[in-house]
Amino acid sequence: QKTSFHRSQTLDFKNGYAFSRLPREGVGGETLFANQLSQDELDDLCTKGTTLTYGQVKRSAPSRFTPAFVTYDKKVLKFDAYFMEEVPISAEEHYRIRQVGLYYYLEDDSMCIIEPKVKNSGLLQGKLMRRHRVPKNERGDYYHWKDLNLGIDLTIYGRTYRLVNCDSFTKVFLESQGIVVNPPEELISDPYTEQRQMPVQKPIVPAGPDPFRQFLTYDTKVLRFYAIWDDTNCLYGDHHPCIIHYFLADDTLEVREVHKKNDGRDPFPVLMRRQRLPKIFVDKNKNFPSCVLEITDHEVQEWYSPKDFAVGKTVTLLGRTFLIYDCDKFTQDFYREKYGITDFQPLDVNKKPLEKVPQIIPPYNGFGIPEDSLQNCLSLFPKPPRKDIIKMLENNLKVLRYQVALESPVPEDKNRRFILSYFLSDDTIGIYEPPVKNSGIPGGKYLKRTKVTKPGSTPENPIYYEPSDFTIGSTIEVFGHRFVITDADEYVLNYLERNAESFPATTVQSIRDHFLPRKVVVETTSSGIPKKDLDDLIVEVRKELKLQAPFNTREFHKAFHHFDKEGSGFLDKARFLNICDRFNIPTSTILLKKVRWKGCCACG
Repeated sequence: QKTSFHRSQTLDFKNGYAFSRLPREGVGGETLFANQLSQDELDDLCTKGTTLTYGQVKRSAPSRFTPAFVTYDKKVLKFDAYFMEEVPISAEEHYRIRQVGLYYYLEDDSMCIIEPKVKNSGLLQGKLMRRHRVPKNERGDYYHWKDLNLGIDLTIYGRTYRLVNCDSFTKVFLESQGIVVNPPEELISDPYTEQRQMPVQKPIVPAGPDPFRQFLTYDTKVLRFYAIWDDTNCLYGDHHPCIIHYFLADDTLEVREVHKKNDGRDPFPVLMRRQRLPKIFVDKNKNFPSCVLEITDHEVQEWYSPKDFAVGKTVTLLGRTFLIYDCDKFTQDFYREKYGITDFQPLDVNKKPLEKVPQIIPPYNGFGIPEDSLQNCLSLFPKPPRKDIIKMLENNLKVLRYQVALESPVPEDKNRRFILSYFLSDDTIGIYEPPVKNSGIPGGKYLKRTKVTKPGSTPENPIYYEPSDFTIGSTIEVFGHRFVITDADEYVLNYLERNAESFPATTVQSIRDHFLPRKVVVETTSSGIPKKDLDDLIVEVRKELKLQAPFNTREFHKAFHHFDKEGSGFLDKARFLNICDRFNIPTSTILLKKVRWKGCCACG
């Protein structure tokens, strides 16, 4: 009646150490009786070969398998090492020696590096590298305990460690594995740390005047000078206003920079900290750099004193030249009593206004409109020219349209007609050509909406076309192409009549004369003549004119307008016949009676 068939656990931990033990229960939960013999006796029985009279000797049982993590559990190889670290930002030390401990864990071939922590060292110490398997090369190999020995350089992640010593367990383990352990080396200490541990020698104060007496006499007494530091020789240099403080108590100097609002400089008032400044140095060896030496009285022949400062005098402090232009009242009283100086006239250091250099605008290059191209010369980031918003709102969607013909020596261009649109909101012109079937010309947009200058205007002072320039029969030149205005919309006439005070009388009269014949036709139609009879009469007149030789319609219109002095749209019989004879137009008596001797531009 067995219900459990698992094997008993033989591995266990005690006090943190792994060990193997004999099973207490067999398969199925049966109780196993412990052997009365000791472990040594059992090992002897396993290794002792038996002699039998008959048959083959039985082989001994194989040794019990123990995993590597159990065999090498808690077993660590410990090496003492150090590495050298560069210190590029310190003048007192160029490199640093850091002592570390390298630990190799045999159970999983992992490594870690730990640096002992030192108080107030200012370094990030402790675990420098966490425990893990460390790659050895780019082929994917990892460091093994066979690669470790004393007196070798171990490179881990670009840092080279020098192994100098190890503990006794590490030495015994390596020798048991057949590795010849190199002799230990001396662990190198950090030279800067040893220098800091040496006792500091107290400086020897040279004998001289009693500084304490000077301190008691001139304590809280400071000479104040107003100076200008000229830094214009450097890139982005300027004139820096400064205040020079001379402390009489210890003959020290301090320079403070005077800042103003929005001057664009960092708000650090102290330009030179309070210190004694040398005036003349003692001749010394030029080969040795003086920047690493502390300045003492042995290296300085003369220090700056109050006699070196005066209004109008130039002083060089630590390579910077200052022009003293004024001082306060206490400083004036001090120099008047001690040195007998009475001239303290301040200097005028105000900047003279710079002469404004006239800006030269380059010539117009022909791209875009001149106002738009001019913005590239006025600013680094050009903006579009400002528009008249009020004009755009008042004249929104107001367009004057004209029919124009192209003046061209090409015969194919004589019958081409275009629609010229003048946009009152921004004074731009657009030209469109209506497509004509079987003409060989696709038509469409001929000129994009833009401003057009008049002939003879200069790029510096461009003069653009205005509505007053568009009259019937006038010529418009658009970028080298000449167009003749032949017709206009009725909206053009209505707009010009409503705003007649804004346009010349000749422009309004030209459009009005052009539309007068159409008004006569409308009046004739409304006078009582049936519309069908009038349309038949117009068709009959056109048929008679088509039978005749072609003539210049434009000149015919001009002749009618010339004889119509009053602009009424009517001519008497004699003048009408005279015009017809001039243009060789045969006059039919029947048609003349039908027309009632009334000649108009529409009939022509």
